[in-house]
Amino acid sequence: MVDSARAARMAKRISSIVASAIGTEIKDPRLAYVTITDARVTNDLHDATLYYTVMGESIDAEPDYEAAAAGLAKATGILRSKVGAGTGVRFTPTLTFVLDTVPDAARHMEELVARARANDELVARQAEQARPAGDADPYRSTEDDDSAGEGGSPA
Repeated sequence: MVDSARAARMAKRISSIVASAIGTEIKDPRLAYVTITDARVTNDLHDATLYYTVMGESIDAEPDYEAAAAGLAKATGILRSKVGAGTGVRFTPTLTFVLDTVPDAARHMEELVARARANDELVARQAEQARPAGDADPYRSTEDDDSAGEGGSPA
């Protein structure tokens, strides 16, 4: 019997347990700038996937993804035992850590939107100075219809 609501509650609980353990109990300096962003648990509650991001030491510093992954791999056993103690389920789920690519994708999307806005402004500036290539009014008017009906052939 599948209970996806229970899996969602378990994922939320596991996420908070692991995040607090990384922040307060695990003293690995490689995990200092790791943030747990999301957790997913399978419906049978046997496997948990935790998504994380890594920040740099400063705004300009590049994050060290490899060191963070190594730190999480080393701490997986301790974190799993903390999850087992904190959730109280019969079978403690296995923990898998996956680098969250959503912030990078969002940053890329913002760059694309900024580029599109700049192109739109360029087109708008060019449109202000543009003039029609042909007549000012290229569409047929009612005056043209009246003159064609008087001496022309019947329709």
